[in-house]
Amino acid sequence: MQQVPDSVHLTAPTAHTHWWRHAVIYQIYVRSFADSNGDGEGDLNGIRERLPALVSLGVDAIWLTPFYVSPLADGGYDVADYRDVDPRFGTLADFDALLATAHDLGLRVIIDIVPNHTSSAHRWFRDALAAGPGSPERDRYVFRPGRGENGELPPNNWQSIFGGPAWTRVTEPDGTPGEWYLHLFDVEQPDLNWENPEVRAEFADILRFWLDRGVDGFRIDVAHGMIKDPALPDIAEGQKADMLDGHTRLPYFDQDGVHEIYREWRAIVDSYPGERALVAEAWVENAERVARYLRPDELHQAFNFEYLTADWDAATLRAVVDRSLAANNAVGAPTTWVLSNHDVTRHVTRFGGGAQGLARARAALLLMLALPGSVYLYQGEELGLPEVTDLPEEALQDPTWKRSGYTERGRDGCRVPLPWEGDEPPFGFGCSAERSWLPVPAEWRSLTREVQERDPDSTLSLYKKALRLRRELLLPAEDALHWADAPQNVLAFRREPGFTCAVNFGADPVTLPFEGEVVLSSGPVEQDGTHLVLPGDTAVWLRQ
Repeated sequence: MQQVPDSVHLTAPTAHTHWWRHAVIYQIYVRSFADSNGDGEGDLNGIRERLPALVSLGVDAIWLTPFYVSPLADGGYDVADYRDVDPRFGTLADFDALLATAHDLGLRVIIDIVPNHTSSAHRWFRDALAAGPGSPERDRYVFRPGRGENGELPPNNWQSIFGGPAWTRVTEPDGTPGEWYLHLFDVEQPDLNWENPEVRAEFADILRFWLDRGVDGFRIDVAHGMIKDPALPDIAEGQKADMLDGHTRLPYFDQDGVHEIYREWRAIVDSYPGERALVAEAWVENAERVARYLRPDELHQAFNFEYLTADWDAATLRAVVDRSLAANNAVGAPTTWVLSNHDVTRHVTRFGGGAQGLARARAALLLMLALPGSVYLYQGEELGLPEVTDLPEEALQDPTWKRSGYTERGRDGCRVPLPWEGDEPPFGFGCSAERSWLPVPAEWRSLTREVQERDPDSTLSLYKKALRLRRELLLPAEDALHWADAPQNVLAFRREPGFTCAVNFGADPVTLPFEGEVVLSSGPVEQDGTHLVLPGDTAVWLRQ
Protein backbone atom coordinates (compact mmCIF):
# COMPACT_ATOMS: atom_id res chain seq x y z
CA MET A 1 0.00 0.00 0.00
CA GLN A 2 1.23 3.48 -0.79
CA GLN A 3 2.50 5.38 2.21
CA VAL A 4 1.24 8.90 2.80
CA PRO A 5 2.41 11.52 5.28
CA ASP A 6 0.68 11.57 8.65
CA SER A 7 0.25 15.33 8.78
CA VAL A 8 -1.11 18.07 6.58
CA HIS A 9 -0.37 21.78 6.67
CA LEU A 10 -3.34 24.09 6.68
CA THR A 11 -3.30 27.73 5.70
CA ALA A 12 -5.34 30.37 7.48
CA PRO A 13 -9.06 30.56 6.64
CA THR A 14 -9.59 32.26 3.31
CA ALA A 15 -12.56 33.46 1.31
CA HIS A 16 -13.02 30.15 -0.50
CA THR A 17 -16.62 30.03 -1.64
CA HIS A 18 -18.91 27.91 0.52
CA TRP A 19 -16.16 26.41 2.66
CA TRP A 20 -18.67 24.35 4.63
CA ARG A 21 -19.76 22.33 1.58
CA HIS A 22 -16.73 20.01 1.83
CA ALA A 23 -15.34 20.79 5.29
CA VAL A 24 -14.31 18.24 7.91
CA ILE A 25 -15.52 19.66 11.23
CA TYR A 26 -14.29 18.27 14.55
CA GLN A 27 -16.65 18.39 17.53
CA ILE A 28 -15.04 19.34 20.82
CA TYR A 29 -16.96 18.47 23.97
CA VAL A 30 -15.40 21.29 25.97
CA ARG A 31 -15.63 19.68 29.39
CA SER A 32 -13.76 16.56 28.23
CA PHE A 33 -11.14 17.73 25.73
CA ALA A 34 -8.24 19.14 27.77
CA ASP A 35 -7.91 20.61 31.26
CA SER A 36 -5.40 23.45 31.54
CA ASN A 37 -5.73 24.27 35.26
CA GLY A 38 -6.06 20.88 36.94
CA ASP A 39 -9.60 21.30 38.25
CA GLY A 40 -10.83 18.14 36.55
CA GLU A 41 -12.83 19.80 33.79
CA GLY A 42 -11.76 20.73 30.26
CA ASP A 43 -11.58 24.41 29.41
CA LEU A 44 -10.92 26.89 26.62
CA ASN A 45 -7.22 27.27 27.37
CA GLY A 46 -6.84 23.50 27.28
CA ILE A 47 -8.39 23.46 23.83
CA ARG A 48 -6.12 26.26 22.67
CA GLU A 49 -3.02 24.39 23.84
CA ARG A 50 -4.06 21.23 21.98
CA LEU A 51 -5.09 22.83 18.68
CA PRO A 52 -1.85 21.76 16.93
CA ALA A 53 -2.98 18.14 17.33
CA LEU A 54 -6.10 18.95 15.33
CA VAL A 55 -4.05 20.71 12.66
CA SER A 56 -1.94 17.56 12.43
CA LEU A 57 -5.11 15.48 12.17
CA GLY A 58 -6.16 17.48 9.13
CA VAL A 59 -9.58 18.94 9.97
CA ASP A 60 -10.90 22.24 8.62
CA ALA A 61 -12.93 23.53 11.55
CA ILE A 62 -13.89 22.88 15.15
CA TRP A 63 -17.31 22.97 16.78
CA LEU A 64 -17.38 23.83 20.48
CA THR A 65 -20.17 22.59 22.72
CA PRO A 66 -21.58 25.24 25.12
CA PHE A 67 -19.07 27.04 27.30
CA TYR A 68 -21.50 29.72 28.52
CA VAL A 69 -22.37 30.49 32.14
CA SER A 70 -24.42 27.49 33.26
CA PRO A 71 -25.26 25.35 36.30
CA LEU A 72 -24.42 22.36 34.03
CA ALA A 73 -27.67 20.57 34.78
CA ASP A 74 -27.45 19.31 31.19
CA GLY A 75 -23.78 19.63 30.35
CA GLY A 76 -24.01 23.33 29.50
CA TYR A 77 -27.11 23.10 27.34
CA ASP A 78 -28.84 24.94 30.18
CA VAL A 79 -27.55 28.46 29.58
CA ALA A 80 -27.78 31.15 32.27
CA ASP A 81 -25.88 33.85 30.32
CA TYR A 82 -25.44 33.63 26.55
CA ARG A 83 -22.85 36.42 26.39
CA ASP A 84 -20.25 35.19 28.84
CA VAL A 85 -18.01 32.19 29.55
CA ASP A 86 -18.59 30.01 32.59
CA PRO A 87 -15.65 30.47 35.00
CA ARG A 88 -15.07 26.69 34.93
CA PHE A 89 -14.21 26.99 31.25
CA GLY A 90 -12.38 30.34 31.28
CA THR A 91 -13.15 33.93 30.35
CA LEU A 92 -14.19 35.92 27.31
CA ALA A 93 -10.52 36.82 26.90
CA ASP A 94 -9.68 33.12 26.82
CA PHE A 95 -12.31 32.59 24.14
CA ASP A 96 -10.91 35.44 22.06
CA ALA A 97 -7.41 33.97 22.38
CA LEU A 98 -8.67 30.53 21.37
CA LEU A 99 -10.46 31.97 18.35
CA ALA A 100 -7.40 33.94 17.27
CA THR A 101 -5.10 30.93 17.61
CA ALA A 102 -7.49 28.69 15.71
CA HIS A 103 -7.70 31.18 12.87
CA ASP A 104 -3.92 31.55 12.80
CA LEU A 105 -3.67 27.76 12.45
CA GLY A 106 -6.20 27.65 9.63
CA LEU A 107 -9.13 26.34 11.67
CA ARG A 108 -12.58 27.86 11.58
CA VAL A 109 -14.66 27.88 14.77
CA ILE A 110 -18.35 27.04 15.10
CA ILE A 111 -20.05 27.45 18.47
CA ASP A 112 -23.26 26.06 19.92
CA ILE A 113 -26.33 28.21 20.39
CA VAL A 114 -29.23 26.94 22.51
CA PRO A 115 -32.45 28.74 21.54
CA ASN A 116 -35.22 26.32 22.56
CA HIS A 117 -34.75 26.84 26.29
CA THR A 118 -32.66 28.65 28.87
CA SER A 119 -31.45 27.58 32.27
CA SER A 120 -33.85 28.09 35.15
CA ALA A 121 -30.99 30.17 36.58
CA HIS A 122 -31.28 32.66 33.70
CA ARG A 123 -32.26 36.15 34.80
CA TRP A 124 -35.33 36.04 32.58
CA PHE A 125 -36.73 32.96 34.29
CA ARG A 126 -36.08 34.29 37.76
CA ASP A 127 -37.93 37.46 36.74
CA ALA A 128 -40.79 35.35 35.35
CA LEU A 129 -41.23 33.52 38.64
CA ALA A 130 -41.20 36.76 40.59
CA ALA A 131 -43.58 38.63 38.27
CA GLY A 132 -46.50 36.24 38.39
CA PRO A 133 -49.22 35.13 35.94
CA GLY A 134 -50.06 37.29 32.95
CA SER A 135 -46.87 39.35 33.19
CA PRO A 136 -44.62 40.28 30.25
CA GLU A 137 -41.82 38.41 32.03
CA ARG A 138 -43.78 35.17 31.98
CA ASP A 139 -44.67 35.60 28.34
CA ARG A 140 -41.03 35.00 27.45
CA TYR A 141 -41.61 31.36 28.44
CA VAL A 142 -44.42 28.85 28.02
CA PHE A 143 -46.50 29.22 31.20
CA ARG A 144 -50.06 27.86 31.37
CA PRO A 145 -52.69 27.28 34.06
CA GLY A 146 -53.18 23.67 35.05
CA ARG A 147 -56.14 21.46 34.39
CA GLY A 148 -58.41 19.97 37.01
CA GLU A 149 -60.59 21.62 39.60
CA ASN A 150 -57.74 23.51 41.23
CA GLY A 151 -55.19 23.50 38.39
CA GLU A 152 -53.47 20.52 39.97
CA LEU A 153 -52.99 18.69 36.66
CA PRO A 154 -50.46 19.69 33.98
CA PRO A 155 -51.80 21.57 30.93
CA ASN A 156 -51.39 18.49 28.71
CA ASN A 157 -49.80 15.05 28.68
CA TRP A 158 -46.47 15.93 27.07
CA GLN A 159 -43.45 14.07 28.39
CA SER A 160 -39.89 15.30 28.84
CA ILE A 161 -37.25 13.94 26.48
CA PHE A 162 -35.26 13.07 29.62
CA GLY A 163 -38.16 11.25 31.28
CA GLY A 164 -41.12 12.29 33.37
CA PRO A 165 -43.67 15.06 32.72
CA ALA A 166 -42.72 18.03 30.51
CA TRP A 167 -44.47 20.43 32.90
CA THR A 168 -43.58 21.66 36.39
CA ARG A 169 -45.87 23.66 38.65
CA VAL A 170 -44.46 26.76 40.29
CA THR A 171 -45.17 28.37 43.62
CA GLU A 172 -46.43 31.89 43.08
CA PRO A 173 -44.93 34.91 44.85
CA ASP A 174 -47.75 34.77 47.43
CA GLY A 175 -46.86 31.17 48.27
CA THR A 176 -49.81 29.47 46.58
CA PRO A 177 -49.56 26.71 43.95
CA GLY A 178 -49.68 28.38 40.58
CA GLU A 179 -49.06 27.99 36.88
CA TRP A 180 -47.11 25.31 35.10
CA TYR A 181 -44.12 25.89 32.81
CA LEU A 182 -43.03 23.75 29.88
CA HIS A 183 -39.64 22.04 29.81
CA LEU A 184 -39.25 19.53 27.00
CA PHE A 185 -35.92 18.58 28.53
CA ASP A 186 -34.84 18.90 32.17
CA VAL A 187 -36.87 20.74 34.79
CA GLU A 188 -33.98 23.26 34.87
CA GLN A 189 -34.44 23.99 31.14
CA PRO A 190 -37.66 26.01 30.71
CA ASP A 191 -38.78 26.38 27.09
CA LEU A 192 -38.81 29.86 25.61
CA ASN A 193 -41.89 31.30 23.91
CA TRP A 194 -40.73 32.04 20.37
CA GLU A 195 -44.03 33.75 19.56
CA ASN A 196 -42.76 36.60 21.76
CA PRO A 197 -40.94 39.31 19.73
CA GLU A 198 -38.64 40.04 22.68
CA VAL A 199 -37.28 36.48 22.54
CA ARG A 200 -36.56 36.80 18.82
CA ALA A 201 -34.84 40.15 19.27
CA GLU A 202 -32.73 38.80 22.12
CA PHE A 203 -31.36 35.91 20.08
CA ALA A 204 -30.70 38.12 17.08
CA ASP A 205 -28.54 40.22 19.39
CA ILE A 206 -26.82 37.13 20.81
CA LEU A 207 -25.91 36.01 17.28
CA ARG A 208 -24.41 39.43 16.54
CA PHE A 209 -22.47 39.42 19.82
CA TRP A 210 -20.55 36.29 18.80
CA LEU A 211 -20.36 37.13 15.10
CA ASP A 212 -18.76 40.44 16.07
CA ARG A 213 -16.13 38.47 18.01
CA GLY A 214 -15.32 36.53 14.84
CA VAL A 215 -16.96 33.11 15.11
CA ASP A 216 -17.43 31.29 11.81
CA GLY A 217 -20.87 29.90 12.51
CA PHE A 218 -23.34 28.31 14.88
CA ARG A 219 -24.58 24.81 15.53
CA ILE A 220 -28.23 25.23 16.54
CA ASP A 221 -29.33 22.96 19.37
CA VAL A 222 -32.80 21.43 19.00
CA ALA A 223 -33.24 23.36 15.77
CA HIS A 224 -36.56 21.66 15.10
CA GLY A 225 -38.00 22.92 18.40
CA MET A 226 -38.81 26.49 19.43
CA ILE A 227 -42.26 26.69 17.81
CA LYS A 228 -45.07 24.71 19.41
CA ASP A 229 -48.61 24.09 18.20
CA PRO A 230 -50.44 27.00 19.92
CA ALA A 231 -53.30 24.69 20.95
CA LEU A 232 -50.84 22.60 23.01
CA PRO A 233 -52.83 19.44 22.19
CA ASP A 234 -52.40 16.16 24.01
CA ILE A 235 -50.37 13.56 22.17
CA ALA A 236 -51.56 10.01 21.55
CA GLU A 237 -51.58 7.66 24.50
CA GLY A 238 -48.16 6.10 24.93
CA GLN A 239 -46.52 8.41 22.37
CA LYS A 240 -43.22 9.95 23.41
CA ALA A 241 -40.30 11.40 21.54
CA ASP A 242 -36.99 9.97 22.60
CA MET A 243 -33.89 12.15 22.54
CA LEU A 244 -32.93 10.79 19.13
CA ASP A 245 -36.38 10.21 17.65
CA GLY A 246 -36.66 11.44 14.06
CA HIS A 247 -39.76 9.53 13.07
CA THR A 248 -42.57 10.69 15.35
CA ARG A 249 -44.61 13.75 14.35
CA LEU A 250 -45.24 15.80 17.46
CA PRO A 251 -46.90 19.17 18.16
CA TYR A 252 -43.73 20.60 19.65
CA PHE A 253 -41.17 19.59 16.99
CA ASP A 254 -40.70 20.51 13.32
CA GLN A 255 -43.50 23.07 13.20
CA ASP A 256 -43.58 25.28 10.12
CA GLY A 257 -42.97 28.44 12.14
CA VAL A 258 -39.32 27.57 12.76
CA HIS A 259 -38.50 28.39 9.16
CA GLU A 260 -39.40 32.06 9.59
CA ILE A 261 -36.88 32.24 12.44
CA TYR A 262 -34.11 30.79 10.29
CA ARG A 263 -34.80 33.15 7.43
CA GLU A 264 -34.22 35.99 9.89
CA TRP A 265 -31.04 34.35 11.19
CA ARG A 266 -29.72 33.73 7.69
CA ALA A 267 -30.09 37.42 6.85
CA ILE A 268 -28.07 38.32 9.95
CA VAL A 269 -25.31 35.83 9.18
CA ASP A 270 -25.15 36.87 5.53
CA SER A 271 -24.58 40.48 6.58
CA TYR A 272 -21.16 39.50 7.96
CA PRO A 273 -18.02 38.92 5.86
CA GLY A 274 -16.19 35.61 5.63
CA GLU A 275 -19.07 33.25 4.94
CA ARG A 276 -20.40 32.31 8.36
CA ALA A 277 -22.42 29.07 8.49
CA LEU A 278 -25.53 27.85 10.31
CA VAL A 279 -25.87 24.15 11.13
CA ALA A 280 -29.09 22.51 12.34
CA GLU A 281 -29.48 19.78 14.91
CA ALA A 282 -32.86 18.73 13.54
CA TRP A 283 -34.14 15.28 14.45
CA VAL A 284 -37.04 15.26 12.01
CA GLU A 285 -39.03 12.68 10.12
CA ASN A 286 -37.03 12.11 6.94
CA ALA A 287 -34.50 13.56 4.53
CA GLU A 288 -37.13 15.63 2.76
CA ARG A 289 -38.18 17.28 6.02
CA VAL A 290 -34.54 17.98 6.87
CA ALA A 291 -34.02 19.60 3.46
CA ARG A 292 -36.73 22.17 4.24
CA TYR A 293 -34.29 23.69 6.75
CA LEU A 294 -31.68 24.02 4.00
CA ARG A 295 -33.53 26.08 1.43
CA PRO A 296 -31.37 28.87 -0.02
CA ASP A 297 -32.61 31.52 2.44
CA GLU A 298 -32.41 29.33 5.56
CA LEU A 299 -29.61 27.21 7.05
CA HIS A 300 -26.41 26.01 5.38
CA GLN A 301 -26.22 22.48 6.79
CA ALA A 302 -28.10 19.96 8.91
CA PHE A 303 -26.77 16.90 10.66
CA ASN A 304 -27.61 13.67 8.89
CA PHE A 305 -29.04 11.68 11.78
CA GLU A 306 -30.59 9.11 9.48
CA TYR A 307 -27.05 8.21 8.44
CA LEU A 308 -25.75 8.27 12.02
CA THR A 309 -28.42 5.87 13.24
CA ALA A 310 -28.31 3.47 10.27
CA ASP A 311 -27.35 -0.13 10.93
CA TRP A 312 -24.11 -1.65 9.62
CA ASP A 313 -25.79 -2.92 6.48
CA ALA A 314 -24.99 -2.29 2.81
CA ALA A 315 -28.55 -1.96 1.53
CA THR A 316 -29.63 0.26 4.41
CA LEU A 317 -26.72 2.64 4.04
CA ARG A 318 -27.05 2.84 0.27
CA ALA A 319 -30.70 3.82 0.65
CA VAL A 320 -29.83 6.49 3.24
CA VAL A 321 -27.08 7.91 1.02
CA ASP A 322 -29.39 8.07 -1.99
CA ARG A 323 -32.22 9.72 -0.04
CA SER A 324 -29.87 12.21 1.61
CA LEU A 325 -28.18 13.29 -1.61
CA ALA A 326 -31.45 13.55 -3.51
CA ALA A 327 -33.20 15.63 -0.85
CA ASN A 328 -30.29 18.01 -0.31
CA ASN A 329 -29.47 18.38 -4.00
CA ALA A 330 -33.08 19.43 -4.57
CA VAL A 331 -32.48 22.55 -2.46
CA GLY A 332 -28.85 23.07 -3.49
CA ALA A 333 -27.47 22.18 -0.06
CA PRO A 334 -24.50 19.96 0.83
CA THR A 335 -25.09 16.67 2.60
CA THR A 336 -23.38 16.02 5.91
CA TRP A 337 -22.15 12.69 7.25
CA VAL A 338 -21.58 11.82 10.90
CA LEU A 339 -20.94 8.62 12.89
CA SER A 340 -20.88 9.83 16.51
CA ASN A 341 -21.56 12.83 18.71
CA HIS A 342 -22.04 13.71 22.37
CA ASP A 343 -25.61 12.36 22.45
CA VAL A 344 -25.16 8.82 21.10
CA THR A 345 -23.22 5.68 21.95
CA ARG A 346 -19.79 5.77 20.29
CA HIS A 347 -19.89 3.90 17.00
CA VAL A 348 -17.11 1.43 17.85
CA THR A 349 -19.53 0.08 20.45
CA ARG A 350 -22.67 0.51 18.33
CA PHE A 351 -21.02 -1.54 15.57
CA GLY A 352 -20.45 -4.51 17.86
CA GLY A 353 -17.62 -3.50 20.17
CA GLY A 354 -14.20 -5.10 20.50
CA ALA A 355 -12.19 -6.02 17.42
CA GLN A 356 -15.31 -6.31 15.25
CA GLY A 357 -16.62 -2.90 16.27
CA LEU A 358 -13.26 -1.27 15.66
CA ALA A 359 -12.86 -2.91 12.23
CA ARG A 360 -16.30 -1.69 11.23
CA ALA A 361 -15.60 1.78 12.59
CA ARG A 362 -12.41 2.03 10.54
CA ALA A 363 -14.27 0.90 7.42
CA ALA A 364 -17.10 3.32 8.18
CA LEU A 365 -14.61 6.19 8.26
CA LEU A 366 -13.40 5.49 4.72
CA LEU A 367 -16.96 5.19 3.48
CA MET A 368 -17.97 8.46 5.12
CA LEU A 369 -14.96 10.43 3.93
CA ALA A 370 -15.47 9.19 0.37
CA LEU A 371 -19.03 10.53 0.14
CA PRO A 372 -19.70 13.96 -1.40
CA GLY A 373 -20.39 16.66 1.14
CA SER A 374 -19.21 17.67 4.59
CA VAL A 375 -18.10 15.45 7.49
CA TYR A 376 -18.38 15.80 11.27
CA LEU A 377 -16.00 13.96 13.56
CA TYR A 378 -16.57 13.57 17.30
CA GLN A 379 -13.57 13.95 19.57
CA GLY A 380 -11.92 10.64 20.35
CA GLU A 381 -13.26 8.71 17.37
CA GLU A 382 -9.89 9.24 15.69
CA LEU A 383 -8.47 7.15 18.55
CA GLY A 384 -11.06 4.40 18.11
CA LEU A 385 -12.47 5.05 21.58
CA PRO A 386 -15.35 2.79 22.64
CA GLU A 387 -18.28 3.78 24.80
CA VAL A 388 -17.53 3.55 28.52
CA THR A 389 -20.40 1.35 29.66
CA ASP A 390 -19.30 0.69 33.24
CA LEU A 391 -19.02 4.16 34.75
CA PRO A 392 -19.78 4.01 38.49
CA GLU A 393 -23.34 5.04 39.22
CA GLU A 394 -22.14 7.76 41.57
CA ALA A 395 -20.20 9.35 38.69
CA LEU A 396 -23.17 9.65 36.31
CA GLN A 397 -24.29 13.23 35.69
CA ASP A 398 -26.59 13.07 32.67
CA PRO A 399 -30.09 14.27 33.74
CA THR A 400 -31.57 11.20 32.04
CA TRP A 401 -30.15 9.05 34.86
CA LYS A 402 -32.14 10.80 37.58
CA ARG A 403 -35.29 11.59 35.59
CA SER A 404 -35.61 7.98 34.41
CA GLY A 405 -35.71 6.81 38.01
CA TYR A 406 -32.11 5.58 37.73
CA THR A 407 -32.94 3.10 34.98
CA GLU A 408 -31.33 4.80 31.94
CA ARG A 409 -27.65 5.62 32.28
CA GLY A 410 -27.74 8.43 29.75
CA ARG A 411 -24.94 9.84 27.63
CA ASP A 412 -21.97 10.13 29.99
CA GLY A 413 -20.31 7.06 28.45
CA CYS A 414 -19.42 8.97 25.28
CA ARG A 415 -18.27 12.06 27.19
CA VAL A 416 -15.34 10.61 29.15
CA PRO A 417 -12.21 12.82 28.94
CA LEU A 418 -9.76 12.17 26.13
CA PRO A 419 -6.56 10.17 26.69
CA TRP A 420 -3.56 12.15 25.43
CA GLU A 421 -0.36 10.60 26.80
CA GLY A 422 1.20 8.70 29.68
CA ASP A 423 0.63 5.35 31.36
CA GLU A 424 -1.93 6.21 34.05
CA PRO A 425 -5.43 7.73 34.02
CA PRO A 426 -6.45 10.35 33.08
CA PHE A 427 -3.63 10.11 30.51
CA GLY A 428 -2.57 13.73 30.15
CA PHE A 429 -6.07 15.20 30.30
CA GLY A 430 -4.60 17.71 32.73
CA CYS A 431 -5.56 16.73 36.27
CA SER A 432 -5.24 13.87 38.73
CA ALA A 433 -7.32 10.74 38.20
CA GLU A 434 -9.30 11.58 41.32
CA ARG A 435 -10.30 15.02 40.05
CA SER A 436 -11.35 14.07 36.53
CA TRP A 437 -15.06 14.92 36.24
CA LEU A 438 -15.66 11.46 34.77
CA PRO A 439 -13.22 8.59 35.40
CA VAL A 440 -11.03 7.53 32.49
CA PRO A 441 -10.64 3.74 32.02
CA ALA A 442 -7.18 2.35 32.74
CA GLU A 443 -7.43 0.15 29.62
CA TRP A 444 -7.28 3.29 27.47
CA ARG A 445 -3.50 3.40 28.01
CA SER A 446 -3.14 1.57 24.68
CA LEU A 447 -5.39 4.12 22.92
CA THR A 448 -3.69 7.38 23.91
CA ARG A 449 -2.77 9.80 21.19
CA GLU A 450 0.88 9.43 22.18
CA VAL A 451 0.83 5.65 21.63
CA GLN A 452 -1.07 5.89 18.36
CA GLU A 453 1.21 8.58 16.94
CA ARG A 454 4.00 5.98 16.98
CA ASP A 455 1.98 3.26 15.25
CA PRO A 456 1.55 3.56 11.45
CA ASP A 457 -1.35 1.09 11.59
CA SER A 458 -3.24 2.81 14.42
CA THR A 459 -6.71 4.27 14.03
CA LEU A 460 -5.22 7.75 14.46
CA SER A 461 -2.80 7.11 11.60
CA LEU A 462 -5.69 5.90 9.45
CA TYR A 463 -7.62 9.11 10.12
CA LYS A 464 -4.63 11.27 9.23
CA LYS A 465 -3.98 9.41 6.01
CA ALA A 466 -7.63 9.37 5.03
CA LEU A 467 -8.11 13.09 5.64
CA ARG A 468 -4.99 13.92 3.64
CA LEU A 469 -5.99 11.69 0.72
CA ARG A 470 -9.52 13.08 0.76
CA ARG A 471 -8.05 16.50 0.09
CA GLU A 472 -5.77 15.21 -2.65
CA LEU A 473 -8.20 12.91 -4.47
CA LEU A 474 -11.65 14.32 -3.90
CA LEU A 475 -11.35 18.08 -3.41
CA PRO A 476 -12.40 19.95 -5.36
CA ALA A 477 -14.73 17.39 -6.88
CA GLU A 478 -18.22 17.11 -8.24
CA ASP A 479 -20.91 16.42 -5.67
CA ALA A 480 -21.92 13.15 -7.28
CA LEU A 481 -21.19 9.47 -6.97
CA HIS A 482 -21.84 6.58 -9.33
CA TRP A 483 -22.69 3.21 -7.83
CA ALA A 484 -20.79 0.25 -9.23
CA ASP A 485 -22.04 -3.30 -9.56
CA ALA A 486 -21.01 -5.26 -6.48
CA PRO A 487 -21.91 -8.53 -4.71
CA GLN A 488 -24.39 -8.71 -1.87
CA ASN A 489 -23.13 -7.04 1.33
CA VAL A 490 -20.77 -4.81 -0.65
CA LEU A 491 -21.11 -1.13 -1.50
CA ALA A 492 -18.91 0.30 -4.24
CA PHE A 493 -19.02 3.65 -5.99
CA ARG A 494 -16.90 5.87 -8.16
CA ARG A 495 -16.24 9.58 -8.07
CA GLU A 496 -14.41 11.65 -10.60
CA PRO A 497 -11.62 11.86 -11.34
CA GLY A 498 -10.72 8.15 -11.14
CA PHE A 499 -11.60 7.37 -7.52
CA THR A 500 -13.29 4.19 -6.25
CA CYS A 501 -14.47 3.26 -2.75
CA ALA A 502 -15.59 -0.27 -1.86
CA VAL A 503 -16.83 -1.54 1.51
CA ASN A 504 -17.50 -5.16 2.47
CA PHE A 505 -20.20 -5.24 5.15
CA GLY A 506 -20.24 -9.02 5.30
CA ALA A 507 -18.16 -11.44 7.33
CA ASP A 508 -16.50 -13.28 4.44
CA PRO A 509 -13.91 -12.00 1.93
CA VAL A 510 -15.17 -11.07 -1.54
CA THR A 511 -13.30 -10.80 -4.83
CA LEU A 512 -14.00 -7.64 -6.80
CA PRO A 513 -13.07 -6.96 -10.44
CA PHE A 514 -11.62 -3.53 -9.63
CA GLU A 515 -8.49 -2.10 -11.17
CA GLY A 516 -6.42 0.76 -9.89
CA GLU A 517 -3.86 1.51 -7.24
CA VAL A 518 -4.86 0.78 -3.65
CA VAL A 519 -4.09 4.04 -1.90
CA LEU A 520 -5.70 3.29 1.46
CA SER A 521 -7.61 0.53 3.21
CA SER A 522 -9.09 0.13 6.67
CA GLY A 523 -7.44 -3.29 7.04
CA PRO A 524 -5.23 -5.64 4.99
CA VAL A 525 -6.39 -6.28 1.41
CA GLU A 526 -4.97 -8.39 -1.42
CA GLN A 527 -4.73 -7.33 -5.05
CA ASP A 528 -3.80 -9.56 -7.98
CA GLY A 529 -3.80 -7.79 -11.30
CA THR A 530 -7.37 -6.81 -12.06
CA HIS A 531 -8.92 -8.44 -8.98
CA LEU A 532 -9.15 -7.24 -5.41
CA VAL A 533 -9.82 -9.49 -2.41
CA LEU A 534 -11.65 -7.45 0.22
CA PRO A 535 -12.04 -9.03 3.68
CA GLY A 536 -15.19 -8.65 5.75
CA ASP A 537 -15.78 -5.35 7.59
CA THR A 538 -13.14 -3.66 5.46
CA ALA A 539 -13.10 -0.64 3.14
CA VAL A 540 -10.65 0.30 0.41
CA TRP A 541 -9.88 3.35 -1.74
CA LEU A 542 -8.46 2.94 -5.24
CA ARG A 543 -7.09 5.47 -7.69
CA GLN A 544 -6.89 4.96 -11.44
